[in-house]
Amino acid sequence: MPVWVSDEFPDDVGQLWSRLRYGQASSGLVPLLVRPDVIGSPLGLDRVDSVCLHEVLPAAFAAYRRARLPFWTAPRTVPTPDDVEPWPHDPGPPYAKWPGFAPAVQSESPATAPASQAAALLDEVTGPEPAYRLALVRARRAADALAALGWTADAPLALLCALLRSWEERFGAQLVAVSGSEVHLAVARPPVSAEHARLLAVEHVLTTAHNIVDDPPTPFPEYAERLVGRTHWSFWWD
Repeated sequence: MPVWVSDEFPDDVGQLWSRLRYGQASSGLVPLLVRPDVIGSPLGLDRVDSVCLHEVLPAAFAAYRRARLPFWTAPRTVPTPDDVEPWPHDPGPPYAKWPGFAPAVQSESPATAPASQAAALLDEVTGPEPAYRLALVRARRAADALAALGWTADAPLALLCALLRSWEERFGAQLVAVSGSEVHLAVARPPVSAEHARLLAVEHVLTTAHNIVDDPPTPFPEYAERLVGRTHWSFWWD
């Protein structure tokens, strides 16, 4: 059985989480907060291994730009009631072609280690009445846990897992919580400059996550600006 799920939400989840993450290398079990309805049929890691981001992302960006360019250059005005704020214009990313990967952030202190950031995110995600449960997922690394879960959201699962692996290596990003349509990542080494964040924002856009691309329609420059120093990344799909 690749996944064990608790019957109740643990009262001491913060301390328990730290112990489980510390023992992850020897146990082979990744702790996650999950909603019970997210578990489906596991996705084979060969599907994730076959995703070459160096090939997939340039093609995906070209397709994304072709589809969105008419809205960026000649936005259509949608009538709105007087008491409703119209959607802001999105000029899109400032790149005519795939700009390449956001560089890795190398520096790391104990206060911003991946495990520390993940523990800090627990309270923010769960709230006073948690609907999550604690899961232990048999996986080589946290980035592969979504594949082991067979996550049931309408998302490009193999591509997303490949990106999670890359973000784990470059930014110390760790998957913390998974609901039926949403994932939350704790990030130990976020981008620290505007240009760095813009490059990363392009990668986020190419996940096809609706909270970035469509709903709400956050202009690309604003979304990128918010990534500077941000230690909590979230993505959701309808």
